[in-house]
Amino acid sequence: MTADPQFWNNLAEDYSRQPVENPEAFDRKIEITKSRMQANHTVLDIGCGTGSLALRLAPFAARVHGLDISSEMVRIGRAKAAADQVENVTFHVGPFDGAVPFEPESLDGICAYSILHLMEDPRASMEQIFALLKPGGFFISSTVCLGDSWMPYRPLIAAMRWAGKAPMVQILPRDSVVEDARAAGFVDIDLPDVGAKNTIAFMVATKPQG
Repeated sequence: MTADPQFWNNLAEDYSRQPVENPEAFDRKIEITKSRMQANHTVLDIGCGTGSLALRLAPFAARVHGLDISSEMVRIGRAKAAADQVENVTFHVGPFDGAVPFEPESLDGICAYSILHLMEDPRASMEQIFALLKPGGFFISSTVCLGDSWMPYRPLIAAMRWAGKAPMVQILPRDSVVEDARAAGFVDIDLPDVGAKNTIAFMVATKPQG
């Protein structure tokens, strides 16, 4: 991930106070995620931010891990977990680039909400996700896909990045998310309608049993 940790560190406090943009869609995503989880599962939330998703999933798994490049985001997430006395969520600081603290085929599920479009190589990231999952494990992602829009997002984001107002963002078409998942080896790929805007690709996929 080419993201600058300091960009997200500077944003962390304001980010933690922002309400969810579409709470109804977020709740539907969580319900679908929960439906794939079991009480003995170990689940990883990539790009966990301040821990909102990880903490919502905690009652439905044995262990939830949150990973984020921002130490400030993780600090806030840990404080929220302590305040709520949530003991089965562990937060980690670091990028998702191959040097993660998890063994291959050690995770029952992986969530990647609002993160794949911030990865330097989304397909390589999906391949790594596939490798970390146990056979039969689930992968759920929610990805900003601006590549099919008529809006000139590339120059707009480039200008915002130059001004320090935006991170690196991949301009992905929706189809590329499914194509990358299929290329990584995932099956039973679905894009359920959760009521999110059409620039969001919410995807559910499975690693084959063997």
